[in-house]
Amino acid sequence: MAGYIMSLKKTSSKKIDILNPLETCISRGVYSTNMSSPINNKWKTHHESTFSDYATMKEGDNIYFFIDRKIYGIGTLKNINRDCKYNNYTSSSQPITPEYLDIKNELLVDLGEESINNRWICTFEPTPFFFKNGVDMDDVLSSNPSKFRMLRAFYKLSFVKIDDDENKALKDIILKKNEQFLLNNTANEILKFNNSTHNNIKLKLNENNYTLNVADILSSCNENETLSHEMALEAGILSQLSNKDSHTESIFGNWDYISHQVIASPFKPLDYIDKMDVFGYKYIPGFYGTISKYLLMELKKGDALPIDIDQVMKYVDWISQEYSYGDYSMINAFLVAKKFDSSIIEAKNKFAQRNYIVGRRPPNFDIWTNLTLVEYTFNTSKNLLEFNIID
Repeated sequence: MAGYIMSLKKTSSKKIDILNPLETCISRGVYSTNMSSPINNKWKTHHESTFSDYATMKEGDNIYFFIDRKIYGIGTLKNINRDCKYNNYTSSSQPITPEYLDIKNELLVDLGEESINNRWICTFEPTPFFFKNGVDMDDVLSSNPSKFRMLRAFYKLSFVKIDDDENKALKDIILKKNEQFLLNNTANEILKFNNSTHNNIKLKLNENNYTLNVADILSSCNENETLSHEMALEAGILSQLSNKDSHTESIFGNWDYISHQVIASPFKPLDYIDKMDVFGYKYIPGFYGTISKYLLMELKKGDALPIDIDQVMKYVDWISQEYSYGDYSMINAFLVAKKFDSSIIEAKNKFAQRNYIVGRRPPNFDIWTNLTLVEYTFNTSKNLLEFNIID
């Protein structure tokens, strides 16, 4: 399962225990990112990026909290009614800034006047516990260095998503550091959770529609059925795949894990690090834990260029080196853009292939050509992205 590491601000007062903001969050079993307000009734890319991460959350994913150099855990995202993530108020995905008093009665979680910028929430519960004993970031990274990719780039983000391997490595070190508390069942070393907030949320969910809907994100940056931000395109694809939209799955397939802005280069200064727009993988059906295929998407809000083929192939090679270990047959790659001309198709046919070997005795030789070109459009009547494969 995936994991999410949420960053909490430590209090500015030295008289207040560092665990207070953490204890407050865990006692409610709710996390919400405090966002900046939209400008001129438009979402910015960082808003769309945060929405994308919420959109891929699903029940069973783990959740942790980072505060003052330490990571605290372990929790699991929990569905209330049908989902584990919701709008905090019914219009919260629209790029408007309402008055607090106008939305106060419909808030799922009321954090005071700042609630207007707590747009989206996720709900969780301890699994088995959130420990008061946090683990220092250096201890985490040194515990299993090869498994930590995204955590090394956790900088100036409200939270970060980690894949199954990284999640297990983080869970392992937290459990090992708290082994004595687990064995002795020391209650005073555990952060308390109360389900009263969950019960209140459930009552309000029965009264109004708080479903996380990407339509508000997409329509706010629509320009003649073209999106003005590539991050909005990421949000739309991730949301529609997460919601099992049949048309979207018919183009890209069904994936057990999907994320965005995933590191795709050797570690270097973060301003220069390469990231894949969309990355994912699927398991062999019925055999959870055994990956059969990897997903790569490179997204362009406008018309594609021949150089985009080179960029895709750089990421294909990265996945082969770091994930599938030379087996290109495991990689499904897509280049998504508003339009492709004949020069892109020629570049694909010429450069989007790799010779590779699978097996040793005997070796099997094959050629990888699994790059699909996909045009997108924003359907304003359905408020959804639609796709068309280019042959």
